[in-house]
Amino acid sequence: MGVEGCTKCIKYMLFVFNFIFWLAGGVILGVALWLRHEPKTSHLLIQQIGDKQVPATFYIGIYIIIAVGAVMMFVGFLGCYGAIQESQCLLGTFFACLVILFACEVAAGIWGFVNRDQVSNEIKLFYNEAYEQAKSGTKEQKEKARPVVKAFHETLQCCRDDLSVMFTAPDNLCPAGVKDVDCHTKIEELFQSKLHLVGIAAAVVAVIMIIEMIFSMVLCCGIRIYSVY
Repeated sequence: MGVEGCTKCIKYMLFVFNFIFWLAGGVILGVALWLRHEPKTSHLLIQQIGDKQVPATFYIGIYIIIAVGAVMMFVGFLGCYGAIQESQCLLGTFFACLVILFACEVAAGIWGFVNRDQVSNEIKLFYNEAYEQAKSGTKEQKEKARPVVKAFHETLQCCRDDLSVMFTAPDNLCPAGVKDVDCHTKIEELFQSKLHLVGIAAAVVAVIMIIEMIFSMVLCCGIRIYSVY
């Protein structure tokens, strides 16, 4: 027997929110894939000095977000189907998945907040090492470090003034017309803006999760009551 009255209304509201949740999962998956392949970050994060590569902490976070987005799409589909079928089993599974996903998101959010400066700091340390080798390293170190420094400068449109004086064309490591623009600030702006975007998306999804958990519990209770009577 199908549910009636307020419970029926909640059923369709839950379906709508699950559909929104499914779409949110797709958006997060799309944003994560864009962050993974965005030209500026990709060009910086493939740089290496000899055998030493740029720290991959940023990509680790992105891969986690990709996994979360894919799971959200699956859970959203499960919730939509469970709501339409009025299945306590499917809705119970959906609710359990939501709780686990919500707990993972909270844990990831706390980790991201605590380590919010780690990504940009690691990139800055790598840039500093390349900068020092390009400026005053051995001949072999300079040959390996200069292309890396130039890639940072051209991508971020920054340069230290001493490098613009030290090197002349065609060996100049500074982009044309760029002098004494702080690269550390540019690195922070690039990665912090992307982390803020991820944080906003996570907050919106967390609100949707809370609403869906409430609706799914109410709908399960309604289905149980109507099944008894």
